[in-house]
Amino acid sequence: MKAAYLETISLVERLHRQCLEVVKAELEQRSVRDLNNVQALILFNIGEEEFSVGELTQRGYYLGSNVSYNVKKMVEHGYLVQERSPHDRRSFHVRASEKGVEIFHALSKLFDEHAGKLGGAQFSQATLDEANATLRRLQQFWSSPQAGSSRLTTAA
Repeated sequence: MKAAYLETISLVERLHRQCLEVVKAELEQRSVRDLNNVQALILFNIGEEEFSVGELTQRGYYLGSNVSYNVKKMVEHGYLVQERSPHDRRSFHVRASEKGVEIFHALSKLFDEHAGKLGGAQFSQATLDEANATLRRLQQFWSSPQAGSSRLTTAA
């Protein structure tokens, strides 16, 4: 069981990195040099909606990145519009600018193309649904108190 578990962890990490490489290639093809792949995925997840920076952070999609730093850079480069919340002056809301929405649509089109090719690559809806259910259960396990019951301790 341990070997299969470790392989799953490794595959999840590699899949995430490979997805970032696919996004990076799409940005390079479009000659986008002022946006990195993690920032592009943040834009994709924002889409045409509006979120507080706190909500983006809570979603936790951005492994190895600092959401506030990336939001700041995307605002500087014109991909996001940042406005102070009218209800809570301490909080900021962000939404994609016209330039950011273009990236969202480009990635959406790319992912649509990939989804269309999955059938020819021996993937079915049921296969993906099963994989997603398994990954959600693993996420729930990692989020549960039982997963943290044997935390590493250091000798003082």
